[in-house]
Amino acid sequence: MKTNEIEIIEDTKGKRLAEVIRSEQKVDKTTFFSDPNSSFQFGFVAHKKGYEEEMHYHKAIEKKISEVSQVLFVQRGTVVVDFYNDDKTKIIDISLKKGDAVNIISGIHRIRVLEDCQCLTVKQGPFISDEMDKVEVSFINK
Repeated sequence: MKTNEIEIIEDTKGKRLAEVIRSEQKVDKTTFFSDPNSSFQFGFVAHKKGYEEEMHYHKAIEKKISEVSQVLFVQRGTVVVDFYNDDKTKIIDISLKKGDAVNIISGIHRIRVLEDCQCLTVKQGPFISDEMDKVEVSFINK
């Protein structure tokens, strides 16, 4: 499904798994595409020449986060992100090229590198370890 010119990836029950912004996407003003209630906001900051933001800081507010989102911004190369239902059946695969970005919100996924790549990644922390923060899923059907 597309909304505001981004791709929304959902599982078969309608749960949002990811948001994809393609390199061709353009906005005239700052635009966030994520659900406003999401613990991770995904969008563009855009201003006209001469804009100056007021000095500010972000308040330290304790927030409870139950899901860990991860953004991948492809700087070079090609990667594919495969998304799966809870029963391990593939829903869709999304190919990302230079300039594309994906916000992986939830669900089972994997990343495959088709061309040598470099991606900027951002996710909620603190990151403790692979053992504490990641669950590897065995697949019957890839």
